[in-house]
Amino acid sequence: MAAAHEMLESVNLNMERDGKEEPEEEKMRGDGEDKDVPRSRKVHRIVSNWMLPEPARRTYMERANCFPPPLFIILISLAELAVFIYYAVWKPQKQWITLDMRILESPLTYCPKKREEAWRFISYMLVHAGVQHIVGNLFMQLALGIPLEMVHKGLRVGLVYLAGVLAGSLASSIFDPLKCLVGASGGVYALMGGYFMNVIVHFREMIPAFGIVRLLIIILIVASDMGFALYRRFFVPENGSPVSFAAHIAGGFAGMSIGYTVFSCFDKTLLKDPRFWIAIAGYVACLLFAVFFNIFLSPAN
Repeated sequence: MAAAHEMLESVNLNMERDGKEEPEEEKMRGDGEDKDVPRSRKVHRIVSNWMLPEPARRTYMERANCFPPPLFIILISLAELAVFIYYAVWKPQKQWITLDMRILESPLTYCPKKREEAWRFISYMLVHAGVQHIVGNLFMQLALGIPLEMVHKGLRVGLVYLAGVLAGSLASSIFDPLKCLVGASGGVYALMGGYFMNVIVHFREMIPAFGIVRLLIIILIVASDMGFALYRRFFVPENGSPVSFAAHIAGGFAGMSIGYTVFSCFDKTLLKDPRFWIAIAGYVACLLFAVFFNIFLSPAN
């Protein structure tokens, strides 16, 4: 009996020793992983802090990855840059700061007299009025669009961006029907509008101090960009051609409706959210009115 008792005690001690060693091994493995995690996930953590309210950050970090990478915004930006270089180098302008008449002859520019060429309602986003115009748009859409696409992926960001672009050209055709239109400001303002609404609605959950900084940055960028747009519209030199600025406002409203709905559904199925369909219905109604206006009521006719 004594031998049996000693054997049981020996087995129990071995089990206790194994139980203690196993967590230590797991802890060592965990410590090793923790050292590697900040290097690979630090960017995702920063992005989640800036792009998402606090309750959604855990979900994002659990499934954060760069597959697919943020290709939509990058490809759109490269296309816009390539078109600008084409007109600046291969078809040199008199100056790069403000719009030259020859850019208005581009088959990509939205022109009221050529509204029957429907692709111009989208393709105008590829043509820019000068260095300041394209640098401003590229900076804003890359700085905001890449983090948004890391969180929401290219399909959703592309939907918001193109909705803003189309809303911009249609609004310009209604409220400034005799002016041409260039630039990606409609799409950029759609991204900003969606992000702005999320910051407002989830202000306390997105860290108040940083929330104030974000709002101030957005306001500063919008004010400077709108100032340049108003200059091009009302104070352009006589040998130039005024360009409409209505796309900025329309793109912002598209972002504050469709963009807000899309960006607030990070961990939800978008098609099952009634807010998305309400926003789409309102957008389609405005689109149909704009088409009707252009066909029957536009002064450009």
